[in-house]
Amino acid sequence: IDFAEMDFTATVLLLSAVAVPSFADNAASKARSCSDVRQFYSGKGFTLHGVPQSEISGEHLRVCPQGYTCCTSAMEETLSNLSRREFEGLVREAGRSVQASLNAQYRNVDTYFLELLDGSERWLEESFQTALGGLYGPNAGVFRDLYADLRRYYRGASLNLEEALDEFWARLLERLLKASAPATAPFTDDFLECAAKQTETLQPFGQAPGELKTKVARTFIAARAFVQGLTVAGEVVRKVSQVPLSPECNRAIMGLMYCPHCRGLGMLKPCANYCKNVMKGCLANQADLDSEWENLIDTMLQVAASFGSNPSMDSILHSIPVHVSEGLRTMQENMEIYTSQMLQACGNPESTQSSLTVEGKKFSTVTVLEYKPSSNAAVRLEVQITDVSSKLKEMDMYWIQLPQALCNSKAAPSPASDDNCWNGMTKARYLPQVIGDGLASQINNPEVDIDITKPDMTIRQQIMQLKIMSNRLKNALNGNDVDFQDNSDDVSGSGSGMCTDGLCSHSGPRINSSGDRTRISAYPSENKASGTVRQAHPSIALVLLSLTSVLLRR
Repeated sequence: IDFAEMDFTATVLLLSAVAVPSFADNAASKARSCSDVRQFYSGKGFTLHGVPQSEISGEHLRVCPQGYTCCTSAMEETLSNLSRREFEGLVREAGRSVQASLNAQYRNVDTYFLELLDGSERWLEESFQTALGGLYGPNAGVFRDLYADLRRYYRGASLNLEEALDEFWARLLERLLKASAPATAPFTDDFLECAAKQTETLQPFGQAPGELKTKVARTFIAARAFVQGLTVAGEVVRKVSQVPLSPECNRAIMGLMYCPHCRGLGMLKPCANYCKNVMKGCLANQADLDSEWENLIDTMLQVAASFGSNPSMDSILHSIPVHVSEGLRTMQENMEIYTSQMLQACGNPESTQSSLTVEGKKFSTVTVLEYKPSSNAAVRLEVQITDVSSKLKEMDMYWIQLPQALCNSKAAPSPASDDNCWNGMTKARYLPQVIGDGLASQINNPEVDIDITKPDMTIRQQIMQLKIMSNRLKNALNGNDVDFQDNSDDVSGSGSGMCTDGLCSHSGPRINSSGDRTRISAYPSENKASGTVRQAHPSIALVLLSLTSVLLRR
């Protein structure tokens, strides 16, 4: 017997006996239970029909790694669709949060502005009604129409604000001229038209129309553009948040969210940088909004700051009755000169010159009125500006911060968990670098395959809307209202169609004596604000006396 040969044979048998359990253990490890996956899958509301009890070979998988898996092809497709719906839901939810903030600021600014305008109108009505009593009613429409036009313009109506202000003075002049004529010899239409044409030269209301146009128009242009900016920003967020995922992004989101479950690693969170690359790739087109979005926010902040500059928004709106009273007082003080010059230019309309002369009368019921702003007016304005500005600053970098915001609840913290996270293939460190923001940067994205030469057209249209709105706001800062005509999308509130740079020509001012609403371009627009609006109203006793004496002659 060869003992050496016996020792070798025994050794082989011993090794074989040891190796058999080892192979059995490997086979058992490859067929791990899918109980956790089945519980997760049913928890999502899906049927367990066809779900494996233990791991199977993964050659059939199209998105997830093709190792041993608990997911069938049908499960992979179902989870892929679920990941798409959930991701799109997260983007929409983030957008709704921004929309809610913008809508809240719109309501706050809108309510505040209209309250100021309503207060200005009430002050004017109370002042004139107290002095004129029953005589104010028949002529109140002139002043009410002024405020109605201001509201319509602010609300976005296609209204030329300067023409509307000119129209107010024209109607007021018409009422004064008609009231000064005797009932037996009313002025003819030709005479009224001639008188209207002389207003630019004679300026019966003095500098009041020009000052009203300069100060009030600038404030209304800025306020209207600002609330339009809030509306447009909200619409951009809404439309961009509804852009569907691309197929390439859907694959990446599936790999991020549910492929770990198919691999039996459902307890792992995605690696932080892995999540960032997936989100930056999926939101690449959205990130391209950043430049114009920040431009819009910055311009809106400038407009908001202008509301509190001197003179502030509240003082300007409450100065409307001041300018009206100053215009009436000027006409009363210079009635004889104006009458003489008008008769010289237009001829005597078969009535004596004395019929145009307003005789002063005293009324004990007329008192000197003075506007006294409430003690908290300045504080309230400051609160409005501070609040809206802080909210706008919070969303300044929304589009490039969105990927990180979505990853905060999905990804593992970094860097402490770099080795204990899902890297797209298994439990290990994620090695690729985080790529940049925007479509152009995605050429090097290892997770999302994007054609950078084909930008999303819906988002490109919204970028254009941001540019248009920013230009409107920049013009508003300079007191210019520009009518942008863009048919690619529906933007709330069109411009007034006002002429700029002297490109529009107007025919001579004209008064239509037969209608209630008239149009006149008697006072040219002024581009520079003059003086400071007074906080307290001047004495309007003389003005009310003048108007009273005119109306009493009817």
